[in-house]
Amino acid sequence: MNLARHIALIDELCFRPFPAEHGPSDVGFSGPGHHVAVLESGDRPDLDPAGWAVTVDQFEKDRDAVYELLASRWGDTDPYNLRTVQLRTEREDIPEPWGRLSHHAGVAWLWEVRGTGRWVAVALADRDPSGPVQLLAVVTETAPP
Repeated sequence: MNLARHIALIDELCFRPFPAEHGPSDVGFSGPGHHVAVLESGDRPDLDPAGWAVTVDQFEKDRDAVYELLASRWGDTDPYNLRTVQLRTEREDIPEPWGRLSHHAGVAWLWEVRGTGRWVAVALADRDPSGPVQLLAVVTETAPP
C-alpha cells in the first residue's frame, strides 16, 4: 500500500470537478456530485475461506492506516453504519454515492472537509460476493443520509 499516494489522491479529489454523467473514471467511477476511488483492490472471494480472511484482515489494516492519517488532519470520527442505509434503500431514494456504497461496504469513516463543500469517506468494500475486496475513498458534495 502506498499511503502517501492514497492521501494525495483524496486531496486531489476534494477539488476535482464532478462529471455530468455517471461512468468509469481514471481512479474508479464518478458521477454528478461524487467520485469513488479504488485505492486498493484484492482477490476475488472465490479464494478459500482462510485466504479470504487474510485478504480482508490486510485491507482492514490498510483502511485503518488511511483513517489514522485523515483523523490526524480532520479529527477522529465514529464509524458510519452503512447497513442501516442499505435497509433504507428498500423504502427511500438514497442519493448516490451512499446507496451504492451501502451495498458494498458495512461501515465508512466520514469527514466533512471544511472549505470544500465536500465529504470524504473511507470504506472497505467486502460485501459483494462476486467482487474483489476493495479499499475505497469517496469524495462527494452530498451529505450522508
